[in-house]
Amino acid sequence: MSVCAAKYHDQLISIRRHLHTMPEEGWSEFTTTAFLVGKLREYGYEVLVGTKVINPDNCLGRSQKVVDDGIERARANGVCEELLKEMGGYTGCVGILDTGRPGPTLACRFDIDCVPVTESTEADHIPAKEGFCSTRPGLMHACGHDAHMSTGLAVAHWIADNASELCGRVKILFQPAEEGVRGAAGMAASGIVDDVDYFLGAHIAMMCKTGEISIKPYGFLCTTKLDVTYTGRPAHAGVEPNAGRNAMAAACNAFVQLLGIARHGSGMTRINVGQLNAGEGRNVIPSHAVMKMEVRGETGEINQYMYDSAVAIIQGCAISQGCEYTIEKMGEAVDLVNDEELVKVLADAGSKVQGLKVRQDPMNFGGSEDATILARRVQAHGGKAAFFVIGADRPSGHHTSRFDIDEGALDAGFEVWANAVEEILGNN
Repeated sequence: MSVCAAKYHDQLISIRRHLHTMPEEGWSEFTTTAFLVGKLREYGYEVLVGTKVINPDNCLGRSQKVVDDGIERARANGVCEELLKEMGGYTGCVGILDTGRPGPTLACRFDIDCVPVTESTEADHIPAKEGFCSTRPGLMHACGHDAHMSTGLAVAHWIADNASELCGRVKILFQPAEEGVRGAAGMAASGIVDDVDYFLGAHIAMMCKTGEISIKPYGFLCTTKLDVTYTGRPAHAGVEPNAGRNAMAAACNAFVQLLGIARHGSGMTRINVGQLNAGEGRNVIPSHAVMKMEVRGETGEINQYMYDSAVAIIQGCAISQGCEYTIEKMGEAVDLVNDEELVKVLADAGSKVQGLKVRQDPMNFGGSEDATILARRVQAHGGKAAFFVIGADRPSGHHTSRFDIDEGALDAGFEVWANAVEEILGNN
């Protein structure tokens, strides 16, 4: 069959722009999920939501207040109570299409949440100039997930249109809460990909420009995101400071020592304390401190080394100040090496797109991506997995207020996806 983006071009642009106006943070994407569910059901997919695709016991960094706010916003946006009940408090969805002919099961994953960034309103910022800026101050699709969702729906539409020429089954995964690498663990633990033979995921822009795709990215850093809470004892700072137990002192000492963890000789490491909130008043010994931090490592072993070193420091600083402490895991991602069988599929898929350069040289992804958890789950059950990057020019870096993408890259990205699906599920 012939894959042509022209039929889906208007859809790619219009849906991307629509979703760009309505960013939702991780675990609150009820309005977004409802939109995706509606489109998938319109295309003829069986659609699973709620605890059918998310295991509540494995959700990371999920705030009930954020969830409740998302549900109320969905109601205000006209999402029906029946669908909200079906979601059961959990965002994301999976569309399933069975061709009715024997063949492999393919999973295609797309992420759906936004970034806590206020979008630029400068006149030369295209979303502002053309009227599709974020309508929610403090939140923005500043990482391209709007483009990911638009591409995912276009691919789903193409598959439905061409189902008679395909075999096997396809699962379109729309995963919540990628930012902070929080959502994939819950989706993977639901078992939704345990029967998958092939898994594909992608990101737009990153280290590639318009007219390129990278099919051998490396440098997917393992990471663990932690919230550390120190609990001490308040006391009058003038009358009886000796009666207090200083939680802020424990946190501040830990902060400094964490940055001094010896780096690992076998590979890349990262550590960051991004937030520290503590104290009650000027003349009160601080009894409470919360530190939000992360460690990263080139491999699981190196990440574990960073995690273990961090825990030792956190514990030691608690002891030194006579405080209690708790550590809550808020997110995680692992490393990934693409399976060669799918690297070849992507190379062939890219070579069929006119004017597209297929980068077969290894390119450093340089960050963490929780699609790796789903990919590794598939590999652990005997399947094959790969992640690739669809190039797109951008005026500013990811997670910044002026982030935008060259929408001309969406057509090529869609064609790569459709060609890959055809190669894997083609009814030859």
